Amino acid sequence: MSATRDRILARLRASRPAQPLALPVLDAHYTPRARNETVAERVARFRAGIESFHAEVHLASEGDWPALLAGLCANKGVQSLLYGADTPAGRRLDASAFAGTTLRPWAGEIEGLKADLFHRVDAGFTQTLGAIAETGTLIVWPSEAEPRTLSLVPPIHFALLDARAIHPTFFDAMRAGNWAAGLPTNALLISGPSKTADIQQTLAYGAHGPKELVVIMINTEGDVQ
Repeated sequence: MSATRDRILARLRASRPAQPLALPVLDAHYTPRARNETVAERVARFRAGIESFHAEVHLASEGDWPALLAGLCANKGVQSLLYGADTPAGRRLDASAFAGTTLRPWAGEIEGLKADLFHRVDAGFTQTLGAIAETGTLIVWPSEAEPRTLSLVPPIHFALLDARAIHPTFFDAMRAGNWAAGLPTNALLISGPSKTADIQQTLAYGAHGPKELVVIMINTEGDVQ
């Protein structure tokens, strides 16, 4: 076994180029595609993409999105909403505005919440880091205060998106956010409700996660009609 291994390694070393291969210049590839779009153009591309994957998109202002979220919860019969209370968005939620919906702050202990999380929580609410116009994709950046569980387990996922943080491409998002400097344990890219297809290619939604994805988009005033 050792002789065989040595022969294989010797061949690999012999085929190694004298000089390291140059890395591709990604800017040259993406810059022509990441043209100078307006916010409205990026919103339109993102919205067309994510809605084609059965997600909902609702526009709101910075001031009234909590009221819109409360109304959507009422319309969808959400009785329990899990959210990160210790986040900028979470601090904006007022339990008194959510008639018929109980706000459940994330307690940081998944073991203690597991039964409720899988059987009694109707929806999760998260912030987003931004989105990608090219693919109609949300970028969710989990943290200790707002773990990935909130967006992956409850039947409905409500996501708050700032329209100014929609990037033309995935490359632009990584470069603008300096992702190379550090990543969370999981950076989530979400383009719609969960879905799967069996061997007959019958598409089913909500098989392994949220059945509904609802995006609340803010800071579109003056840019989006």
